Amino acid sequence: MYVREDKSVKRALITGASRGIGKAIAYKFAQMGYELYLTCFNNEELLKNVATDIENKYQVICKCYCFSIDCEEEVSRMFDDIPYLDVLINNAGISYIGLITDMSYEMWKNVINVNLNSCFLTCKAAIPSMLNRKKGKIVNISSVWGNVGASMEVAYSASKGGINSFTKALAKELGPSNIQVNAVACGMIDTDMNSCFSDEDMEALIQEIPADRIGKPEEVAKLVYMICEGNDYLTGQIITLDGGWT
Repeated sequence: MYVREDKSVKRALITGASRGIGKAIAYKFAQMGYELYLTCFNNEELLKNVATDIENKYQVICKCYCFSIDCEEEVSRMFDDIPYLDVLINNAGISYIGLITDMSYEMWKNVINVNLNSCFLTCKAAIPSMLNRKKGKIVNISSVWGNVGASMEVAYSASKGGINSFTKALAKELGPSNIQVNAVACGMIDTDMNSCFSDEDMEALIQEIPADRIGKPEEVAKLVYMICEGNDYLTGQIITLDGGWT
């Protein structure tokens, strides 16, 4: 593993980074010189491959953790390894598509735990060092369904709506300490989460999007980086990236 001597290097934690949006964000921040802490749930080998490739390409430290991000004990152990964070990206998430009457309470709790409760855990752990340093950026990856709701995705919509309110409230709490909290509400992005849709369903969705295509994970990554580097006055915002869809 490459060891950086510069102690002033910026550090970022990205949850759900083995693929999709989280992976793209990891590459973007590594390209810009950040040391990375990356998590996944059950794609440990995939995450290690991502970390190795990042280290080889960008010569930055990249540490991996594989556990359920809604586990308080595991989150606490991970933060024992992190001296401080400049950036926290809460990206880990799962979905459930189906009628609410067909959804078990265990699945409901799982969606809420992974998508929403995990943000509480990571933020609670990251904020003390940010307060001590009087700076920090938190970006939560949300969804357009958190803004408007989606039929047959009640739990997912509820969790992302919770993320939006969580973001706005925490931004007000941390604003006086020069810590900015924002969210990106993604539309249809080309990730494995959307592989459940048939080609016909996807084509019908694309016809509803004014941009006439689905988004790329790299486009989300660019926006997230801009939010973290571009403006210390930007906070408490839910920024929609959906090609004009909603």
